[in-house]
Amino acid sequence: MKVSVRKISEITGFSPATVSNALNHKKGVNKETADRILKTAEELGYRLDEKISKIRFVIFRRNGLIIDDSPFHPAVIEGVERQAKSLGYETVFNHVDINDMEYGTQLQEILSDTESAIVLLGTEMLEEDFEPYTHAKNKIILLDGWSDHYFFDSVLISNTDSAARAVEYLIGKGHRDIGYLRGDFRIQAFCYREIGYRRIMDRHHLPVQPEYVATVGTRIETAYEGMQRYLEETPILPTAFLRITILSQSARCRL
Repeated sequence: MKVSVRKISEITGFSPATVSNALNHKKGVNKETADRILKTAEELGYRLDEKISKIRFVIFRRNGLIIDDSPFHPAVIEGVERQAKSLGYETVFNHVDINDMEYGTQLQEILSDTESAIVLLGTEMLEEDFEPYTHAKNKIILLDGWSDHYFFDSVLISNTDSAARAVEYLIGKGHRDIGYLRGDFRIQAFCYREIGYRRIMDRHHLPVQPEYVATVGTRIETAYEGMQRYLEETPILPTAFLRITILSQSARCRL
């Protein structure tokens, strides 16, 4: 049964006019009253058709080891802003850092802005980071991230399949000893790329030699240093290494 303003009025004890003003976020209703009305409305399943006036592009940062040096993310940000503009929406960029003392306050403000829709860049998000976003009052599209316990509408890179296709390419070129360069910051995307690598190696009955898997940093300088140490310590090398770089949803093999 449809939940009406009158029903909310009966339960809360406030007049229908006050309830309507609170639901429409109009001035003249004190915060305590508005919070009580909105909470009751939410519990009853009331949904107000609110007008979205802007897009908030929220860039989640845990340590910056992935998004700071990536050529992929600036292109994504530009694409979202261009599309939003073509549809008549303003784009507001919010950088949130989980290590910032103001993170909770900043997040509360973003997630309570019912006049905005959120595009959340979740590249650096780990499983424990998603829970606060399930309480959002606005709509969220999760980009380049996902959770195994919480559900969001998401746009994802084909991590596993891209890695699998890259390994198939190397095998097709005659390689049998194939190594894997993995990032030391184990975001979910990296884990699923490694699944694709191991899946195809197993399908072709090719062993994954532990000494052929090198763990390096995710930034250019730390990746260089890590690879240099690996080369100094590893006497026998594979004929090819797989390192996945996502550029416009394509995978590249590094030989």
